Amino acid sequence: MLRRRMLIMLGVVLLIVLVLAGYKAFSVYTMIQGFSAPKPAISVAVAKATERPWQVRLPTVGTLTALQGVDLSLESDGTVVDLQFESGQKVKAGQPLLRLDSAVETALLETALTDLGLAQLDYGRGSQLVGSQAISKGEFDRLSAVLKKSKATVNQLKAALGKKSILAPFSGTIGIRQVDIGDYLATGTMIATLQDLSSLYVDFFVPEQSVPKIALGQPVEIIVAAYPTLTFPGTISAINPKLENSTRNMQVRATLANPDGKLLPGMFANLQVMLPNPQPRIVVPESAITYTLYGNSVYVATQKKAEDGSVEKDDKGQPVLIAERRFVETGERRDGMVIITKGVQNGETVVTAGQIKLDNGAHIAISDDKTLVEKNSQPRAD
Repeated sequence: MLRRRMLIMLGVVLLIVLVLAGYKAFSVYTMIQGFSAPKPAISVAVAKATERPWQVRLPTVGTLTALQGVDLSLESDGTVVDLQFESGQKVKAGQPLLRLDSAVETALLETALTDLGLAQLDYGRGSQLVGSQAISKGEFDRLSAVLKKSKATVNQLKAALGKKSILAPFSGTIGIRQVDIGDYLATGTMIATLQDLSSLYVDFFVPEQSVPKIALGQPVEIIVAAYPTLTFPGTISAINPKLENSTRNMQVRATLANPDGKLLPGMFANLQVMLPNPQPRIVVPESAITYTLYGNSVYVATQKKAEDGSVEKDDKGQPVLIAERRFVETGERRDGMVIITKGVQNGETVVTAGQIKLDNGAHIAISDDKTLVEKNSQPRAD
C-alpha cells in the first residue's frame, strides 16, 4: 500500500511538472512569435529636398534716422509773442513758426531807414555839385561813405530782426512744443524738433571682411520691432570711405521710403543685405532637422531592399519604406527652410513630422493627416 501511494504521488508530481513545462514552453513560443511578427508602419509626414536659387544675405543691425531732421532753435534771445504751430503738426518749408518781441529792433530799423533816405538825398545832391566843382571831391567821397554805411546799418538791423522769428527750413512733421507765449528764450533754446519722415536713412556697420560684398544700389530688407511681420525694402545709398579705427567696421547707409509714416527716427532695425548672384542650394523644411550636441540629422524615406538587392513590396504591391537616419551639415535658415550642404541629395524624401517615434531602419508609412504636421512642425533637439 505504501509503495502504491508513493507511485501515485510521484505520478501526480510528474504530471504537474509536465503541465508547467508545457505552459512555459507555450509562453516562450508566443513571445518569440510576437517579436518575430512584423511591426506596424509608423505614420510620418514627408517633404522633398529641393534645389533652388538661394539669395545669400548679410545680416546686421542699424538705426533709423530722418532724411532731414533738426532741433529748432533761435540765434537771439527774447520773449515769445507769437506761436504759429501745434505739436505734431505737418508744416511746409518757409512756414512761420515762432516770433519773438522785436519792438526795439523795429524802431531801430525805422531810424536807420530814415538815415538811409537822408544819405541818399545828400549823395544825389553831391553827385550834381561835384560835377560843377561846387563841392570838393573829398566831400563827395564822404557823402558816398555815409550812404554805404547807412545801407549796411539797414541790412544789419534787417538781419537782426529776421533772427527774432523762425521759419520751417523744410517740410516735415514738427514735434512736441517746448515753449509757450510769454516765455523768455535764451539764445539756442530748443523750440521743437522737425523731422522729414517721407524717407528715412538706416545707418549700419559691416565687418571688414564683408567690405568687398557691399556696393551702391544693393537692396536691403529692414524689420523693426514695432512691425515684426512687415518687411521694408531699401537701397544702399552711401558707403563710408574709411573704416572705424576701434572696430574695423565700415559704416553703410541705406535709404528707404516711408509713405505711410510707420517708421520713425531712432528705431532699432534688423537688416538683411541682399548679396548678388543667388546660388543653387538644396533646402528642406526646418522641421526635418533633429538638432543634437553630437551632430544634426534627418530621416530619409528610402525603399527597403532584400538580400538579393530587389525592392521589397507589401501585400498591396507597394514598395516598403524605411527611415534611414543621416547626419547632415546645415547652413543658413530662413522662412522655415534650411540649407543642407552635405548628407541629402536633390529630390530625396525627408521626414518632417513623426521623427520622435523613429529609429534607423524603422518601417514607415506616409500620412496625409495634417494634424501630424501641425503637432510636429517645430524643429527637434535631442
